Amino acid sequence: MHTVAVYAFAGMAPFELGVVVEVFGLARPELAGLLSAPWYGLKVCAEVPGEPLAAVGGFSITAQHGLEELAAADTVVVVGVPNAFGGEVPPQLVRALRTAHERGARIVSICSGAFALAAAGLLDGQEATTHWRYVELLRRQYPAVRVNPDVLYVDNGELLTSAGSAAGIDLCLHLIRRDHGAKVANTVARRFVVPPHRDGGQAQFIEAAIRQVPQEDDGLAHSMQWALDHLATPLTVALLARAARMSERSYLRHFTARNGTSPMRWVVHQRIAASLPLLEALDGTVEEIAAAVGFESAATFRHHFTRTMRTSPTAYRRTFANRVA
Repeated sequence: MHTVAVYAFAGMAPFELGVVVEVFGLARPELAGLLSAPWYGLKVCAEVPGEPLAAVGGFSITAQHGLEELAAADTVVVVGVPNAFGGEVPPQLVRALRTAHERGARIVSICSGAFALAAAGLLDGQEATTHWRYVELLRRQYPAVRVNPDVLYVDNGELLTSAGSAAGIDLCLHLIRRDHGAKVANTVARRFVVPPHRDGGQAQFIEAAIRQVPQEDDGLAHSMQWALDHLATPLTVALLARAARMSERSYLRHFTARNGTSPMRWVVHQRIAASLPLLEALDGTVEEIAAAVGFESAATFRHHFTRTMRTSPTAYRRTFANRVA
């Protein structure tokens, strides 16, 4: 029997843990006759087994197993870490992950769980993803990790990472598909009442419109805020460099070092982010929205939107529009 161990901790949101428990721990009579190997055995593990862990929502969870059993599992799932913004990954968890990895276990993260894999050094030089809220923090704390914010999950063989909550379902179904085939995965998805397969390369649908630039007293931050205030106007590197009171060459170097991308790629991303609430609100045609956020044509808007979001503006609107009941 393939053992799956999932990490539980005080202060955790229960959704991701519930996903793992339901996928790997629930009895599966609907799979009778479909399995060529036994279904998974699940263990919920914590640093101190038997100690109640307060969860978000006013209830507690008690894990029956310790981290030594997590380190010995065939698949290890980390569904989050305590206080991803500024918190330290528990050293006991880091040691258990390294032990499991050295044994050849499959290591999986959901949402902020990627920070634990990164803290253990498992993601150095690897492509990985996390929830879009944590992308920049993960990049800053672990620069050796190649963070991809535009996918639902990344499969590196024995190291797999996924984005936010619902993407954890996609990754768990992907694991079942790898282990037991598409027919079994589709049957489990049907019981979940979710689509049987969303490709890992599908973009995360970022709810954020435009983020304010940190109020740092330097020309680079000023230029970025100036760009956000003038998205609808034609923007060039020369204009941004002038707003920063820097030469174009110096501006390009400093901007890329700080943001991990070029100025114009950043501008395109901000324009796409600005278009999302307009599409959701059914506010204007695609052509009007393209102009409102600064794209020179609807065709250019559609091209960049599809490359970034992995879907078209029209399809995004159809899925996420705020329709009046």
